[in-house]
Amino acid sequence: MKLSGWWKNRSSAEKVELYTRWSFHFFVVIEIVSIGLAALGATAGKVPALVTVAVFLTVCAHSLVIGFLSSRALDWILGRREQPVRLAVTVAGLTAAVTLGVLGLRAAGLTGDEGVAPTLIAGTTCFASGALVLCMREVRQMRYVAPATAAFVGLASLAFGISPGGSAGMAVGVLLSSAFLCFACGFSGWLLDTVYELDRAREVQAQLAVAEERLRFGRDLHDVMGRNLAVIALKSELAVQLARRERPEAVDQMIEVQRIARESQKEVRDVVRGYREANLAVELEGARGVLHAAGMDCLVEYEQGRELPAEAQSALGWVVREATTNVLRHGDARSCVIRLTAGPSGALTLVVENDGVPKAPAGPPGSGLAGLRERLAVLDGTLEAGPVDGGRFRLRARIPGPAAGPIRELEARA
Repeated sequence: MKLSGWWKNRSSAEKVELYTRWSFHFFVVIEIVSIGLAALGATAGKVPALVTVAVFLTVCAHSLVIGFLSSRALDWILGRREQPVRLAVTVAGLTAAVTLGVLGLRAAGLTGDEGVAPTLIAGTTCFASGALVLCMREVRQMRYVAPATAAFVGLASLAFGISPGGSAGMAVGVLLSSAFLCFACGFSGWLLDTVYELDRAREVQAQLAVAEERLRFGRDLHDVMGRNLAVIALKSELAVQLARRERPEAVDQMIEVQRIARESQKEVRDVVRGYREANLAVELEGARGVLHAAGMDCLVEYEQGRELPAEAQSALGWVVREATTNVLRHGDARSCVIRLTAGPSGALTLVVENDGVPKAPAGPPGSGLAGLRERLAVLDGTLEAGPVDGGRFRLRARIPGPAAGPIRELEARA
C-alpha cells in the first residue's frame, strides 16, 4: 500500500495515535536488542549455554508482554476497552520475577561480567514502569512507580548479598531510567488523549454552529410569523362569529385577513431570501478565518474592481460556503487555495483546491454539490469537482457573463 493510502487518509488524531503505537511497539525491539542481545553477547562462553539462552528468551517474552500491555493501555486511554488491570499485574509480577531471577544468577556466579545483572535489571524495570504508567490516569499515582521500583530493586539486592553501596547504586540507576520512561510514556498517553479530545471538540463546534444557525433562522421566522398568525387567528374567529350573525362586517374582516396573509408571505420570502443569499466577500473572509482556526494554511486570491452582479455573488458565495464545509468534514487537509478570477470574456471562475484527500470516500455522496449545480445552472454556470494529481481535490465553478471591470489581485494568507 502506498504512503498516501495508509497515512494521508488518516485524521490528525489517527496519525498521532499511529505514531504513538508504533513508538511503543519499537520499544519491544529496543529491549530485545539493547538488553537481550547485549546480555547474550556478554554471557556467551562464560556461563552455561542453557543459562544464556534462558536469559535471552526471558527478556524477549518480557518485552512482548510489555508491548501487548502498552497496546491495551492505549485502547483504554481512548475509551475502547476496559482498564487492563490484570495484564498490568502480570507485567509487574513478571518484572519482579525477572529481577529476582537475575539477582539469583548473579549470586550463583552465572551472569558472567559484573555489569550484566545491573543492565538486565535496569532495562526490564524501566520498560515495565513505562507500560504501567500508561494504565494510570492520575499523575499522583504515576509519580510513585519509579521510586517504588527502585526501592524494590534496592531491597532485593541487599537480600541477595550485594553491598549497601552496590545496592544503592543499582537502585539509583533504576530510579533514573524508570523515571525517564515513566515521564515519556505518561506524556505520550496524555498527548494522545488530548488530541482526540480536541478532534471531538472541533466536531462538536461544527455541530453547534449548524444548530445555532437553525435556531437563528427559527427565531427570525417566529418573529415574523408569530404576531401575524395570532392576528389572523383572531380576525378569522371574529369573521366566523360575524358571518354566523349575517353581519356584513365579516367580509371586511376576511379582507383584512387576506391582506395580513399576503404581508406575511412577503416577509417570509424576505427572511428566506436573506438566509439563502450569500455575500461573496463575506464568505471568502469567513472561509479564510474558519480554515485558519482549523489549523490549515489558507490562501485566498480574488479580484476587486467593479461590483459583481448580486446573483453571481450569491451563487459563488454558496460555492465557497459548501466547499469550505467539505474541506473541514472530509479528509485531513493542511493547505487550501481559494481563487476567483475573471477571464478576458468576463467569465467568472472560482477554484477551491485542497490536499489531504482520502483515497476512498468516507460515505455516500451528499446533496451539497447537486444543490450548487442547480444554483449555477440558473446563471448558465457549471460546476466541476473531483480529485486531481498530487492527492488534491479541486472544485471549479464557472459563470459566463460580461467583463467584471478592471482587475486587481488581493491575497490573504492565514
